Amino acid sequence: QVQFVESGGGLVQPGGSLRLSCAASGFDFSSYAMNWYRQRPAKERELIAQIGTSGNSLYFADSVRGRLSISRNNALNTVYLQMNSLKPEDTAIYYCNRYDLGRAWGPGTQVTVSS
Repeated sequence: QVQFVESGGGLVQPGGSLRLSCAASGFDFSSYAMNWYRQRPAKERELIAQIGTSGNSLYFADSVRGRLSISRNNALNTVYLQMNSLKPEDTAIYYCNRYDLGRAWGPGTQVTVSS
């Protein structure tokens, strides 16, 4: 079955960086665009980044553009989110998913930005 396992979150000071990873399984990973989402406290889950099958960035939310980059390793069935210049408002649980799926959500990884 389709599964996603996110990792790499943690506590970081404002201005710091983190690299999140998401291991996917249960489908032909290299054939699908992949998305990163986040859910901030008391907010709806939101799409923040999308990457195409060949590694081209397709979308960044305005709130993260210029600070985040997305990449993938099709041999490892893994998608990454490099987060730089982190702000307290980036505090959230971060999830990945196949661009068209919207289900089978993984546990997410908690990112907390605080001094």
